[in-house]
Amino acid sequence: MHVPEADFALIGGSSTLSINVPENLRLNSVEILAANMVFDTPFGPSPEFKYLSIDNVGGPKTVLTCKMHGWRQGVSRSNASRQIFWVFKQAGIKRVLVEGGVGAINHLLRTRDVVVPHDYIDVSMRKDIGLEDRYLLVMREALCPQIRRQLIDVCEEQWSGRVFDRSIYVNTDGRHFESPAEVMMYKQAGGDIIGQSITPEVYLAREIGACYAGVYLVVNFAEGIVQPWTHQELADIYYGESKSLAKILFETLRRLPMEFTCGCRNLRKETLLKDIYEREEANGQEFKQRYD
Repeated sequence: MHVPEADFALIGGSSTLSINVPENLRLNSVEILAANMVFDTPFGPSPEFKYLSIDNVGGPKTVLTCKMHGWRQGVSRSNASRQIFWVFKQAGIKRVLVEGGVGAINHLLRTRDVVVPHDYIDVSMRKDIGLEDRYLLVMREALCPQIRRQLIDVCEEQWSGRVFDRSIYVNTDGRHFESPAEVMMYKQAGGDIIGQSITPEVYLAREIGACYAGVYLVVNFAEGIVQPWTHQELADIYYGESKSLAKILFETLRRLPMEFTCGCRNLRKETLLKDIYEREEANGQEFKQRYD
């Protein structure tokens, strides 16, 4: 199946997993152009995508979206991430919006708060995940300030609870939750919220030359923080707030201008090892031709 061209991408996470996006939102501005799209990638068959059109003053915007970061049973999370961003690369995606549920490390946070992070700490083992070895990825300003500003504006207008316009997201491997001792270590390192999805997605977005940012719903206190969380409260938040969060994402997509005011694309550089790789490849081909 051919990957269609698209302007934007939306990666659904745990906060909208309980609903069908965009069908359950009933937004007049959003049209589903195609659904159940699976693409062959070098890393295996992709998850299912939907291809959307969003009405806009300057003309329709096209969006590719998938659920739950592409995570599926029998597929490693690293391959799921590569599958998604390989598809985005073929589509020409230049902006990626994400969402998810997170745990609170910072004692000032409460459940049902919404957070738009400005930075992250990666303590996962999934760091050496890429599509190719062509670029040096500068992670100085990893989360796009232009998308973040638009997300914050929409959240402050539409979210009924508190909105935090900065935080540091600690990314762990999962699939288990963290121990109280681990959470305390992350707190001392400056972490505010904790989850399992911002990396390697933020690296892959930079590799394909796309801006990346997200909005996250606090669904529980991390282990050892304030009080133990309950499964029932987690379920109540996920099922009760999913539509509101999804509408924030689509309103952000609708408002984002096509013009870039950020410097994200300048933080992807040609690798200094390129010449070495090319020489090694040329030498290997010469050796093969000589002795075949």
